[in-house]
Amino acid sequence: MRILHVHSGNLYGGVETILTTLARKSATCPELEQEFALCFDGRLQRELATAGAATHRIGPVRVSRPLTVIRARRELRRLLAGRKFDVLVFHSAWSHAIFARVASEEGVPAVVWMHGTTGGRHWSERWSRRVPPRFIVCNSSFTASQAAKVYPETSRRVFYCPVELDSPRVSQPFRNTLRAELDTPQDAVVIIQVSRIEAWKGHLLHLEALSQLKDVTKWICWLVGGPQQSREEQYFEQMHLTSLRLGIADRVRFLRERADVPQLLRAADIYCQPNVEPEPFGITLVEALSAGLPAVTTSIGGANEIVDETCGLRVPPRDVADLAMALRRLIRDADLRKHLGGHGPARARQLCDPVTRISEFHQILTSCV
Repeated sequence: MRILHVHSGNLYGGVETILTTLARKSATCPELEQEFALCFDGRLQRELATAGAATHRIGPVRVSRPLTVIRARRELRRLLAGRKFDVLVFHSAWSHAIFARVASEEGVPAVVWMHGTTGGRHWSERWSRRVPPRFIVCNSSFTASQAAKVYPETSRRVFYCPVELDSPRVSQPFRNTLRAELDTPQDAVVIIQVSRIEAWKGHLLHLEALSQLKDVTKWICWLVGGPQQSREEQYFEQMHLTSLRLGIADRVRFLRERADVPQLLRAADIYCQPNVEPEPFGITLVEALSAGLPAVTTSIGGANEIVDETCGLRVPPRDVADLAMALRRLIRDADLRKHLGGHGPARARQLCDPVTRISEFHQILTSCV
C-alpha cells in the first residue's frame, strides 16, 4: 500500500515528530510505502529528507491569498496524476479543508488523522466537514470523544501514535558535561518540561508551583522549547518575566529549541508538564516515561491515558498547591522517583512501541479503504 501524508510543515511539534518517526521507522513495515507532501519548507522537510523519505513540495498556502490555494491544489493534482497512491492521510483539519476536494476529484480515499480538535468551532473544521473523509484516526480516546462534533457521520478509530523509544542511555561523564554546560550542579534534582511554547502547556502554572519550593534546596528547572510564531515570542517573554517576578530566575534554565532532547531527558530527574487545557495525547510524556523519568501532569485530556499511578503523579488542573506538593514529594524522595521512573519504559512501550503501532496503522488503512 502506498500512502501520501499531506501536511503544512511550517512548524515543528508533536505531529511533526510523528511524521518523522514514521519515516525513520518505515523499514519495520515494508508493506506500507509512505511519501510526504508539504506546503512549506522547514525543519520537518529537513528531518524527513535526512531519514531518506520521499518528500514533495506542493507550495505555500495562505488562505487569505486564494491564488496560493489554487496553485497548491494544482500541484497536488499533478502529483497524484503522476504517482499512484492508495490513500491520502491528512494530519489536520486545515490540510484536509484545503485539499479534500482534490482527493475526491482524483478518486483517492482521504483519511484524517486527528491530533486534536476544537470540537468543530474552528473554520478549518467547518470547511473540512464539507467533503467528509473516508475514515478518521484519533490519537486518543479523548480526541475520539470530540471527533463526532466535527465529523458526525464518519467512522473513527483510536490509534496511539508510534514514538521512538530507543534513545541511548547517557554515560555519567556525558551527563555531568551536559549539566555543566547548562549551569546545573551535578547533585541537583532537575525538573524538565519539553513542549511547544504555548500557554495551554502550563509553563506559567509550572513556574508558580516552583515558586512555592524556594525552601527546597538543589532543584533546577529546564524549560525546553523555543517560540516559532510571534504570539509564542510574547508568551516566551512572559515566561521569563514571571520567573523574575517570582524570584526563581536563578533556578530556571530557558533552553529554547534543542536537537538533543533525548539526552536532556536522560540527564534530568523529573518530568513535569502541567497542562491547563487538555492535551490531545502527549508524545513528550511518553518520551519522558521511556527515558525513565517519573511524570507529573494534570489530570485532563490524553495525559490520563498515558500517566497512571505506576509511573507518575496526576494533579487537578490549575491547582498550584497540589502541583507544588507533588513536585516537593518527588524532589525529596529519591526512592519514589526511582520506583515510578522504573515503570516508565514498559508503560511507554505498551502504549507507543513503533514496530507494533506502524503495523497497526497499516492494518487500519487496509481495512478502511
